[in-house]
Amino acid sequence: MDALRAQDPARIGDYVLLARLGAGGMGQVYLGRSPGGRLVAVKVVREEITEHPEALARFRREAETVRAVRSAYTANLIDAGLDTAPYWIATEYVTGPTLARAVRERGPFPAGTCRRLIAAMAEGLASVHAYGVTHRDLKPQNVLLGAQGPQLIDFGIARGAEQTALTQDGQAPGTPGYTAPEVITRNEVGDAADIFALGATVAYAATGRAPFGVGDAAAVSYRAVHGEIDIVGVEPGLAVLISDCVAKDPGRRPDPAELIRRCAVDTALVDDPAYQPLVAMADVVPETPQRPHRATPAIHDLPTQGPPGPSGPAPSGRTRFSRRGTPWLVAAGVGAVVGISVATAVWLLPGNGGDGAGSGDAGPSGRASTKDPAGGDGPKKPAADPTPDGPPRYIQDIGTSRHAWNGLRESCNLPGEEEPPLQFQYSVTTAETDYTGELPPGKVEIGYRLKYEEPNLPPYYLSVEVKPPHRIDANGRPGTSDQVSDQFGFIGRAADLYEGDETEWTFLTYPDDFSFRADGKVRPALPLSDDPGEWTVVYHHAASDTEHRSVLCTGFMSTDTLSE
Repeated sequence: MDALRAQDPARIGDYVLLARLGAGGMGQVYLGRSPGGRLVAVKVVREEITEHPEALARFRREAETVRAVRSAYTANLIDAGLDTAPYWIATEYVTGPTLARAVRERGPFPAGTCRRLIAAMAEGLASVHAYGVTHRDLKPQNVLLGAQGPQLIDFGIARGAEQTALTQDGQAPGTPGYTAPEVITRNEVGDAADIFALGATVAYAATGRAPFGVGDAAAVSYRAVHGEIDIVGVEPGLAVLISDCVAKDPGRRPDPAELIRRCAVDTALVDDPAYQPLVAMADVVPETPQRPHRATPAIHDLPTQGPPGPSGPAPSGRTRFSRRGTPWLVAAGVGAVVGISVATAVWLLPGNGGDGAGSGDAGPSGRASTKDPAGGDGPKKPAADPTPDGPPRYIQDIGTSRHAWNGLRESCNLPGEEEPPLQFQYSVTTAETDYTGELPPGKVEIGYRLKYEEPNLPPYYLSVEVKPPHRIDANGRPGTSDQVSDQFGFIGRAADLYEGDETEWTFLTYPDDFSFRADGKVRPALPLSDDPGEWTVVYHHAASDTEHRSVLCTGFMSTDTLSE
């Protein structure tokens, strides 16, 4: 939950806006309050995509789906404005962490808790399916652990039996590792696909590991179709139940009623001793609209187990004063929002008790390094030149760059190969989203830091890669093909996350601080205006220039109105 920014409206419809809950390619989500005092999650479509027919169709379908499904396991639709821009929907606000965050922070669930989770989620799916709707993207990030029980969120790609798909050609709906084989191979979406996703989700809850491993989306999907789910160490009875849910043949998967019967629970999930402490991981709801004394950047907080205290100095540019003030952030749970996962997640470094998919050094977006002018020390020094065994400077292509950001789906096609560090925060700012007007057209600022200090840790080198929407030639210029880029992109110089005061922002400006390096030659980065569309930002944890793994992926939109 972040403070409102200067450009945010004071209200949407009848709802006073109190804070920001999250953002994505489709829109911004706010915490709002009705005239009678009811808290709601208000999702507003971004102005720049209101002319995109597919995007608006997806948003309107989402509203229709949420309006139709009235369940104790979903955040119900309260209100909507779908006739004229700005387009918005308001749903019940439900506090609590996502299942993904709960597992990352607190570790895998006991077998008994997992059975209660299966029973509760099966009951929730039964109620959704009774309305003729399949969720199609059930995963740990889309399950909120609320005080009244688990809640299904993000119906952005849900579909009724009579509706046609709004997915891109050649892409199956859903998330690799949680998407059923029949969806991947034949795009057959039915209730049984949600059962597969439920089994995979509970496997994650029981182990803390990605159910079909991590890596390239195609490889993860291949394992989901042909391989076995990772249930090593899971209690045998629970392992059988999970295996039955993820049977390759959808006809062999149990339906929700059978799952509930086989779980044979005698108490509710909300009464489970392991569940109750998770509910307390909730954001503090502000009583009045929260606006900073100065403007705040678009910060993505990967929440924390860290101590309370100041968030550290405000970010600043490489050569000028910061345009953004200290972020108003509370590390804890998130509200349920329809159509966008606004959950923040804790990512733990190896040795800090982290689970999940990867440990890395950088997060999705940011800028080049500097200290806040008020702090007095000026820009951070760049990493030292590498010796044969020294630190990395500019990472090289090792044939693993397959990430691509999709603005409509608000996500990348692949997860990171490692997890980002504990307390990691990041931000991406374009000239279009910089309401101060100080960032010139054609520039993007990418920043990162740790929210709290992590003293006495060894060097941890981060390198940021920026990829254009389409393939580039050997000189780093736009190629002749419209094929989506799967190449290594433009690279910024690596820096040690833990050097100096790690709570101070490190920033990079694209294209100024990036270059294309191939065949022993260094060429300037491609201007944004040369390739309008969906640009991808990948953070890498680098042990050397030729040994690195991705940790996070995000992106931004560039339009053909940008100029250098």
